[in-house]
Amino acid sequence: MIGLIGLPGSGKSTVGRQLARRLQLPFYDSDRVIEERLGCSIRDFFALEGEERFRDVETSVIDELTQIPNAVLSTGGGAVLQSMNRSNLRSRGHVIYLKSAPEELARRLKHDIHRPLLQVDDPLKRMRDLFAVRDPLYRETAHFIIETGRPSVATLVNMIVMQLELAGVVTAQP
Repeated sequence: MIGLIGLPGSGKSTVGRQLARRLQLPFYDSDRVIEERLGCSIRDFFALEGEERFRDVETSVIDELTQIPNAVLSTGGGAVLQSMNRSNLRSRGHVIYLKSAPEELARRLKHDIHRPLLQVDDPLKRMRDLFAVRDPLYRETAHFIIETGRPSVATLVNMIVMQLELAGVVTAQP
């Protein structure tokens, strides 16, 4: 299992889909799986049940998905908040932290109304606060750190594949 972690908007789902296609592996997005199980959006579930209940559901789904050996998994930005998720991701796969500056993410997400944690008066401050709490947890969980900056998705996928090849996780594709 190749797992992608990082703050909201760092590209986990977009990069994950392309990485899975490139490596010819199935792709799973833990947030999409959670929404399918719940029968509603994460935003609606957050509003009805709260973050703590959501994190319980997320932990169960990540436990299940990290047991799929040959797949690419993108996680929600807060998945690393639960120690069990960090442990399962790190011990069951190869984890890539897509590291993005809070300022870049706030710019990318300024019109996104689907992320419950960013529906605040000052999204940049919220993103900086999330980064301060989560960056050490992402680093603890990750085997590889890829700075996202502004490269294209294709460039990020190439960077990840190169890291995985150098580490012997995947074999070089012709």
